[in-house]
Amino acid sequence: MNSTLAVLSPDEHEAQRMQSVRRYDILDTPPDGSFDHVTEVAARLMGTPIAIISIVDADRIWFKSHHGVEVAQIAREPGLCASAIMHDGPWLVGNAPLDPRTISNPLVAGEFGLQFYLGIPLETHDGFKLGTLCVLDFQPRSVSQDQIANLQGLARVVMDQLELRLTARQSIANLSVAVEQKEAALAQAKLMTQEIDHRVLNSLGLIVSLLGVQSMQLRGTPAAEEITKAAGKIMAVAEVHKHMQTDSTVNTADCAEYLQRLCLGLSSVLSKNETTTIHVDAVSVSLPSEQIVRIGLIVNELATNAMKQGASQLVVSLTRLDDAIYCLGVTDDGTGLPTNFAPDEMSGLGMKVISSLVRNLQGNLSYGPAFGARGTRFEVTFPILSI
Repeated sequence: MNSTLAVLSPDEHEAQRMQSVRRYDILDTPPDGSFDHVTEVAARLMGTPIAIISIVDADRIWFKSHHGVEVAQIAREPGLCASAIMHDGPWLVGNAPLDPRTISNPLVAGEFGLQFYLGIPLETHDGFKLGTLCVLDFQPRSVSQDQIANLQGLARVVMDQLELRLTARQSIANLSVAVEQKEAALAQAKLMTQEIDHRVLNSLGLIVSLLGVQSMQLRGTPAAEEITKAAGKIMAVAEVHKHMQTDSTVNTADCAEYLQRLCLGLSSVLSKNETTTIHVDAVSVSLPSEQIVRIGLIVNELATNAMKQGASQLVVSLTRLDDAIYCLGVTDDGTGLPTNFAPDEMSGLGMKVISSLVRNLQGNLSYGPAFGARGTRFEVTFPILSI
């Protein structure tokens, strides 16, 4: 334990821990595919029916991601995660009905019938535990040190994501108040994007490596085949991120070819069934690499948001309005925009990122109903920037 934390009273420690929870601004945020991937992989690696990413609030345990169970939160008092964050390192209960720590717990003795729990605390860089990555089962079981190490690796991925999102929010806030320092702010945003891409790729690579080890250990079994499929999906996510990174030695690239590659990768990652498609209709134009990256990030955010809202058909277009002005369009057949939709007033990070990218393109964002009976169309008009 951090030596500074060791001198705090329990009440002081809890007060500062809750300050850390609020700093990450994760409570009551919408579901997120990045975290859902982690709980799905955790359950498969450990062979348990339930995996949860929990955040311990003052009076409840809130689930950022919950695989295999429908509830989104429970009271803090019976929750084992509240006990796990008081412990340094993994908190393992192999046979809960016989364990003195849990024998009288309502989740164990009651209708839920919990018999196995393994929780890895989600610890911040300054030593406070926000919650856990945990796996649960309804039968007693033992685990190996390798399995515990695998779950610890996934817990580090979760903290990487939380740190990245915190960094992104702080950077966006800094950009909002640093309009007069445009060049410095743009340089900071570029470094942030490169760092996020680098760390996301590293995190995805770690997950694929862990899956590879587990697949080798289970070679020849149905579980090995499922793990291999999961690794393939995660590799597809990594390919999408690679498309967003251009060679720093290349000054320009063909935007139509880039959009085709990007949307092919996005389609394989986001498609829910064989009827889900992303069609690209783009004119060939050579654009500066910085513009290419921003366009790719905008398409990625809009396509991901559309799929989350039930869209199955997307059209990504790039048309020329005159010699120097182009229009990027993303059209979907989803449920449409909510009443009084305003990008700058949305609580989520996605639209704020899109608005920031549009400003960096020196462009304008417009939106409205799609051309058909349902759906939404976003348009970004922008000039070709000089290299």
